[in-house]
Amino acid sequence: MSLFRTKAINADLSCDTGLKRCLSALDLTLLGIGAIIGAGIFVLTGKAAATQAGPAIVLSFVVSGIACTFSALAYAELAASVGGCGSAYGYAYAGFGELFAWIIGWDLILEYGVATPTVAIGWSGYFNNALTALGLGLPATLLHPPFGEEISGYINLPAASILLLLSILLAIGIRVSAHFNAIMVVVKLAAISIFITIALFHINPENWHPFVPFGVSGIMGGAALVFFAYIGFDAVSTAAEETTNPQRNLPIGILASLAICTVIYIVVSGLLTGIAPYQTLDTPSPVAEVLLRLGKNWAAGLIAAGAIAGLTTVMLVLYYGLTRVFLAMSRDGLLPPVFATVNKRTQTPIRIILVSGLLMATVAGFMPIRIVAELVNIGTMAAFVLVCGGVIILRYRHPNLHRPFKSPFSPLFPVLGIIACLALMLSLPLVTWLRFFIWLAIGMVIYFSYSREHSLLAQEQA
Repeated sequence: MSLFRTKAINADLSCDTGLKRCLSALDLTLLGIGAIIGAGIFVLTGKAAATQAGPAIVLSFVVSGIACTFSALAYAELAASVGGCGSAYGYAYAGFGELFAWIIGWDLILEYGVATPTVAIGWSGYFNNALTALGLGLPATLLHPPFGEEISGYINLPAASILLLLSILLAIGIRVSAHFNAIMVVVKLAAISIFITIALFHINPENWHPFVPFGVSGIMGGAALVFFAYIGFDAVSTAAEETTNPQRNLPIGILASLAICTVIYIVVSGLLTGIAPYQTLDTPSPVAEVLLRLGKNWAAGLIAAGAIAGLTTVMLVLYYGLTRVFLAMSRDGLLPPVFATVNKRTQTPIRIILVSGLLMATVAGFMPIRIVAELVNIGTMAAFVLVCGGVIILRYRHPNLHRPFKSPFSPLFPVLGIIACLALMLSLPLVTWLRFFIWLAIGMVIYFSYSREHSLLAQEQA
């Protein structure tokens, strides 16, 4: 039996899957913005400018944005033509077969499952800062895990609690979750608008000299780091089975959210390095700190509120993406079918939501999680490579497949997407690659010991 067996492509995106179809193009665009704008703009921008690219951080965002654009066009084509809530997992299944689909699905579980509790820990710090400003700060024992950090505690209570609250929100239904996401997106966009307005009147052009202090390698290194800031637009494609008119709305949601966020990143990073020397930006909250230096305490407070809202929506969308990829893999038999059930009343996969929520809350509350942006990035880049390759393969294998949206200049743009993502992957350190291969090795053991023989395709072929 071939390891590269494929399943038939189901392009009927309007079929009933048990999930509720209620998301519009605007909902999907806000979902993408909710996932993309978060830690990247409020944290990583300063770190990348100070340690990697300097004022040329704007070029790092351009490089990452271009790489993501090629991938986004490929995602848009496959989301409109292949569909399914499995995102890159489902596209790899159709283009490359079961083995590669498992690898990408396993990568996506890493991306969403590790990034979500990591963002939760960052959210915890901002949330406690807000409580401290109100005189209600939590003791250190409720902000740190029992081991692995300089300060020991009992549990990171805010980090664990926010994930449990989001699990309840996602279990209630996607419509409620989408409304909550929209409100939080408005809050963080308002905070970013305030920063841009103030920064325009405090620019010192001397801060932009030298513009490229670390050379071209610094720009590429910065691009590899801030790539984390773009993670999220791919999660929009996991909403295929909950979208009205998905063949039209999915491409709009994916491309519109990426375009809007890329412009915001370039503008904010340019202004940030224009009002403060790049060497001073390596802080946990560079945007708020810069405003404090300008004496704009009220604006810094609003930025903190925007950061809390931004990180909340990032967690929500990544958490959502994790559950939908897990659902797709369970439906195909690659993971235990007990998780393939959709609750008839809420029309959500409650079992997956609650189990993954408990696991991630445990990780966020009791384990010391340091910055894992690079590890998450490499898994995402690998998924982007296969999505771009999937467009090329399916154009060859299924030339007559109905494609409501087509990636332009194919196969040129998909090939450029592959090259760009591979170049960024090569900019990551060796230890990141080693961790990535260890995760893949664990996945291969699971695949050959369970998934391969329990998949629906294996049962059908048997």
